Amino acid sequence: MSPPNSAIDFNRLFKLRLVVARHGEMDAAGWWNTQGVLGPRGVSVLKRGFPRTHCFAQARIVFEVARSRCNELFDPPGCMTLWSLPAAIEEQFQEHWQRWLDQPEHWMPVFQALEGQSGAGLLETLAELELISPEQREAVGKLRRAAENRAVPIAGTYLPDNEIFTLLAAGFSRGELGNPAIPYAKLET
Repeated sequence: MSPPNSAIDFNRLFKLRLVVARHGEMDAAGWWNTQGVLGPRGVSVLKRGFPRTHCFAQARIVFEVARSRCNELFDPPGCMTLWSLPAAIEEQFQEHWQRWLDQPEHWMPVFQALEGQSGAGLLETLAELELISPEQREAVGKLRRAAENRAVPIAGTYLPDNEIFTLLAAGFSRGELGNPAIPYAKLET
């Protein structure tokens, strides 16, 4: 595989993961076993122990539960999902995470916008946060579930980039309440 694209917008990837993580909680789509951790309940529980960085603690919890649940349902070899990107990308994401911890005030508006998103549709939330274009929404509308309704294949092979990350996130909209469908794309070798 080619080296990771240095033009990857890790802030955008973080926002995409946040939106999908919040949407999948039990008080929203019911895909993973977290109940409002990225909502007001999570703030009230974690803010006492992590006054400056509670939002990142909330995100870490839901990200790990979402990753585990998605891998349990559908973990295709030679492919990437929003929660399982190539190791080099995940390492770079973790490096950015450390920097984000130093600037929680920058991220607070994003977390606050997501707190009350339990009933909003995934594509609508992505659009509100300017994370999806009309063309990408149209492409997602053409995606179909496969593999016993547990997955959403994105045709073709891809190198990790901002475009495919957006489709991997938005593809979760093909899931149903209580029944996620994991979008995936084959990695270009």
